[in-house]
Amino acid sequence: MSNKTIGIIACALCVLVLGWGAVNRLAEPRTISVGGECLTSAPKDRTAITIRVSVTDKSAAKSMKTASTKVAAINEYLKTLDVKVQTSEFNSYEKNEWNPTTHKSDFVGIETTIALDVSASNIDTIEKVLTQFAGQPDVFVTNLRMFTSAETLKPILESCLGTAVENARSRADALAAGAGRRVGKLLAVSYGSGYNVQPSANFRMAKAEMVMDTAAGYAGGAITGKDTEVSVNVSAIFEIR
Repeated sequence: MSNKTIGIIACALCVLVLGWGAVNRLAEPRTISVGGECLTSAPKDRTAITIRVSVTDKSAAKSMKTASTKVAAINEYLKTLDVKVQTSEFNSYEKNEWNPTTHKSDFVGIETTIALDVSASNIDTIEKVLTQFAGQPDVFVTNLRMFTSAETLKPILESCLGTAVENARSRADALAAGAGRRVGKLLAVSYGSGYNVQPSANFRMAKAEMVMDTAAGYAGGAITGKDTEVSVNVSAIFEIR
């Protein structure tokens, strides 16, 4: 094969490679990447408290049995109310206290702690629980709070996702129009969301050891909470024409 023939073949291959690259570039859609946001809120629709039973005894078996018996009685009462109950703690450990006379820790006993998170859609129901266990030994009621349930939050979050994508498209339209182009179909999107389903802001801390005057205590509707803030951010890629 002559050098001339080889040169012609080489030139032809270069043309094919360049042509193929040009075809690929034309086939690839031109895109624009933008971000979109949505900020909204969700109402707090549930009120909750934590009931904690804490029993100390020299015998580990007796400590656990006494605590479990008390919790079983609490659960039987809660079954009569429209509440949701979840065990949030079950712990049994050796308890020691510092003795200033002997300058050492003395064994007090085995402390068993069982905690129940109780929530209801009605604050009055939670007040019944508070009143029921006021004054009972080894029972503590703490962390009265309001929060947004997952059932309420889900459709609000999904709607906010759609709003964030619309916001991204509007931003893409404005940018493309500035270059004399139009935005086409959505090619890809990713998102991140932020919300606090169960905020730490509490309204009252109460010990069931104290004496509660139910007649002069809570008045229904006195407690309100700020709505849960919901935020969604999306990163979208659109085709431009």
